[in-house]
Amino acid sequence: MGFHREQRRVVVTGMGALTPVGNSVEEFWTSILAGVSGAAPIKQFDASGYDTKFACELKGFDASKYLDRKLVQRSDPFTHYALAATEMAVQDAQIDFTKFDRDRVGVVFGSGIGGLQTFTRQSRSIFESGGPHRISPFFIPMIILNMASGVTSILTGAKGPNTCVSTACATGGNAIGDANPPITVSQV
Repeated sequence: MGFHREQRRVVVTGMGALTPVGNSVEEFWTSILAGVSGAAPIKQFDASGYDTKFACELKGFDASKYLDRKLVQRSDPFTHYALAATEMAVQDAQIDFTKFDRDRVGVVFGSGIGGLQTFTRQSRSIFESGGPHRISPFFIPMIILNMASGVTSILTGAKGPNTCVSTACATGGNAIGDANPPITVSQV
């Protein structure tokens, strides 16, 4: 018995990138070829009390370039990043979703964790600013991992399978695997 995968070609049709060394595929690739490091002093929070004071943070990203104000306010930065990278990839691929059967277009998103920035802010609100009445009604929708794939599906009109993967270091590979046709078992 062995595994047999249907012989199908897979093609990368579009790319988008938000990284510590560039907020587009071109910036990212140019930086990588030039040996640029994304490590820099931490800016997103006060790191003075920590032994490590540097990280590879995303720099210069403006969510309003990709999303309307209301969506920015109602979603965590991890969702902003997913939607911006998706928009770049769709533009790069020159995909016109009106020409596809949207029931056959799906979204698979992979990430190690969801809305950590929102979780941190909301936890502080509870413990430092007067209790649970200070929590945003969008707290749970902002932190759940599948929000990125859900909003991506809504904005692109994709009505096919919609899922998210969180499998530590294997997340990217598993997301790609989940997006490909299934393996069938056959007799060899």
